[in-house]
Amino acid sequence: MKDQDYTISFSVNQPPEKAFAAINNVQGWWSGEIKGRTDRLGAEFTYRYQNVHRSRQKITEFVPGKKVVWHVVDADLSFLKNRSEWKGTDIVFEIAKKGDKTEVHFTHRGLVPSLECYNDCLAGWSTLVKGNLRKLIATGKTQPSPWQKAA
Repeated sequence: MKDQDYTISFSVNQPPEKAFAAINNVQGWWSGEIKGRTDRLGAEFTYRYQNVHRSRQKITEFVPGKKVVWHVVDADLSFLKNRSEWKGTDIVFEIAKKGDKTEVHFTHRGLVPSLECYNDCLAGWSTLVKGNLRKLIATGKTQPSPWQKAA
Protein backbone atom coordinates (compact mmCIF):
# COMPACT_ATOMS: atom_id res chain seq x y z
CA MET A 1 0.00 0.00 0.00
CA LYS A 2 1.27 3.41 -0.93
CA ASP A 3 1.97 5.64 2.09
CA GLN A 4 -0.31 8.53 1.23
CA ASP A 5 -0.97 11.52 3.49
CA TYR A 6 -4.38 11.70 5.15
CA THR A 7 -6.66 14.11 3.28
CA ILE A 8 -10.33 15.06 3.27
CA SER A 9 -12.42 17.79 1.62
CA PHE A 10 -15.80 19.39 2.05
CA SER A 11 -17.82 22.24 0.51
CA VAL A 12 -19.79 25.00 2.21
CA ASN A 13 -22.13 27.78 1.11
CA GLN A 14 -19.89 30.51 2.52
CA PRO A 15 -17.21 32.70 0.95
CA PRO A 16 -13.53 31.68 1.23
CA GLU A 17 -12.90 34.51 3.74
CA LYS A 18 -15.38 32.95 6.21
CA ALA A 19 -13.72 29.54 5.83
CA PHE A 20 -10.29 31.11 6.39
CA ALA A 21 -11.50 32.97 9.51
CA ALA A 22 -13.06 29.81 10.94
CA ILE A 23 -9.93 27.71 10.36
CA ASN A 24 -7.91 30.29 12.28
CA ASN A 25 -10.44 30.31 15.13
CA VAL A 26 -8.89 27.03 16.29
CA GLN A 27 -10.57 27.17 19.72
CA GLY A 28 -13.92 27.27 17.92
CA TRP A 29 -13.59 23.82 16.38
CA TRP A 30 -10.57 21.84 17.71
CA SER A 31 -11.74 20.41 21.02
CA GLY A 32 -9.30 20.89 23.85
CA GLU A 33 -7.14 23.62 25.31
CA ILE A 34 -5.49 26.05 22.88
CA LYS A 35 -2.81 28.48 24.06
CA GLY A 36 -1.14 31.07 21.84
CA ARG A 37 -2.00 32.93 18.65
CA THR A 38 -3.60 30.97 15.81
CA ASP A 39 -4.19 33.79 13.37
CA ARG A 40 -0.91 35.04 11.88
CA LEU A 41 2.20 33.85 10.07
CA GLY A 42 4.98 32.74 12.40
CA ALA A 43 2.71 32.39 15.43
CA GLU A 44 2.95 29.30 17.60
CA PHE A 45 0.24 27.66 19.62
CA THR A 46 -0.15 24.59 21.77
CA TYR A 47 -3.01 22.15 21.75
CA ARG A 48 -3.78 19.91 24.70
CA TYR A 49 -6.54 17.40 25.26
CA GLN A 50 -6.46 15.97 28.78
CA ASN A 51 -3.32 13.86 29.20
CA VAL A 52 -3.89 12.18 25.85
CA HIS A 53 -2.58 14.70 23.30
CA ARG A 54 -0.25 17.66 23.49
CA SER A 55 1.29 19.32 20.46
CA ARG A 56 2.88 22.61 19.46
CA GLN A 57 2.24 24.05 16.00
CA LYS A 58 3.94 26.90 14.15
CA ILE A 59 2.05 28.69 11.38
CA THR A 60 4.42 28.45 8.41
CA GLU A 61 2.05 29.57 5.61
CA PHE A 62 -0.78 32.06 5.95
CA VAL A 63 -2.42 33.23 2.72
CA PRO A 64 -5.72 34.99 3.52
CA GLY A 65 -8.72 33.28 1.96
CA LYS A 66 -6.53 30.56 0.41
CA LYS A 67 -4.19 28.55 2.62
CA VAL A 68 -2.92 27.91 6.15
CA VAL A 69 -0.13 25.49 7.11
CA TRP A 70 0.79 24.46 10.65
CA HIS A 71 4.12 22.72 11.18
CA VAL A 72 4.04 20.39 14.19
CA VAL A 73 7.12 21.43 16.14
CA ASP A 74 6.56 19.03 19.04
CA ALA A 75 4.04 16.34 19.93
CA ASP A 76 3.22 13.95 22.76
CA LEU A 77 0.40 11.50 22.06
CA SER A 78 0.23 9.30 25.15
CA PHE A 79 -1.71 6.48 23.48
CA LEU A 80 1.13 5.66 21.06
CA LYS A 81 4.36 3.70 21.42
CA ASN A 82 6.14 6.48 19.50
CA ARG A 83 4.52 9.36 21.35
CA SER A 84 6.11 11.98 19.07
CA GLU A 85 4.73 10.50 15.84
CA TRP A 86 3.22 13.85 14.76
CA LYS A 87 6.48 15.78 15.26
CA GLY A 88 7.70 17.19 11.95
CA THR A 89 4.37 16.74 10.16
CA ASP A 90 2.37 19.54 8.53
CA ILE A 91 -1.35 20.26 8.86
CA VAL A 92 -2.56 21.98 5.69
CA PHE A 93 -5.82 23.79 4.92
CA GLU A 94 -6.41 24.87 1.31
CA ILE A 95 -9.44 26.95 0.38
CA ALA A 96 -10.84 27.45 -3.12
CA LYS A 97 -13.98 28.92 -4.64
CA LYS A 98 -15.82 26.26 -6.69
CA GLY A 99 -18.82 27.78 -8.44
CA ASP A 100 -21.10 29.19 -5.77
CA LYS A 101 -19.48 27.13 -3.00
CA THR A 102 -16.18 27.14 -1.14
CA GLU A 103 -14.14 23.96 -0.94
CA VAL A 104 -11.88 23.28 2.03
CA HIS A 105 -9.18 20.68 1.40
CA PHE A 106 -7.46 19.34 4.54
CA THR A 107 -4.21 17.34 4.47
CA HIS A 108 -2.13 16.12 7.38
CA ARG A 109 1.21 15.66 5.59
CA GLY A 110 3.12 12.87 7.26
CA LEU A 111 0.04 11.17 8.72
CA VAL A 112 0.23 8.02 6.62
CA PRO A 113 -1.28 4.50 6.94
CA SER A 114 2.00 2.98 8.19
CA LEU A 115 1.86 5.08 11.39
CA GLU A 116 0.35 3.67 14.58
CA CYS A 117 -1.79 6.80 14.98
CA TYR A 118 -3.30 6.66 11.50
CA ASN A 119 -6.70 5.04 12.20
CA ASP A 120 -7.37 6.87 15.47
CA CYS A 121 -6.14 10.18 14.06
CA LEU A 122 -8.14 9.66 10.86
CA ALA A 123 -11.32 9.25 12.92
CA GLY A 124 -10.45 12.28 15.06
CA TRP A 125 -9.66 14.56 12.12
CA SER A 126 -12.79 13.44 10.29
CA THR A 127 -14.94 14.38 13.29
CA LEU A 128 -13.15 17.68 13.85
CA VAL A 129 -12.69 18.85 10.27
CA LYS A 130 -15.74 17.46 8.45
CA GLY A 131 -17.87 17.91 11.56
CA ASN A 132 -16.84 20.77 13.83
CA LEU A 133 -14.94 22.96 11.36
CA ARG A 134 -17.53 22.55 8.59
CA LYS A 135 -20.33 23.48 11.05
CA LEU A 136 -18.37 26.49 12.34
CA ILE A 137 -17.89 27.78 8.79
CA ALA A 138 -21.54 27.13 7.89
CA THR A 139 -23.13 28.60 11.05
CA GLY A 140 -20.49 30.87 12.61
CA LYS A 141 -21.13 29.10 15.94
CA THR A 142 -18.31 27.46 17.88
CA GLN A 143 -18.68 23.73 18.21
CA PRO A 144 -18.66 21.69 21.41
CA SER A 145 -16.18 18.90 21.94
CA PRO A 146 -17.42 15.69 20.30
CA TRP A 147 -15.70 13.69 23.09
CA GLN A 148 -17.42 15.30 26.06
CA LYS A 149 -20.73 13.89 27.17
CA ALA A 150 -23.67 16.26 27.26
CA ALA A 151 -24.78 17.23 30.76
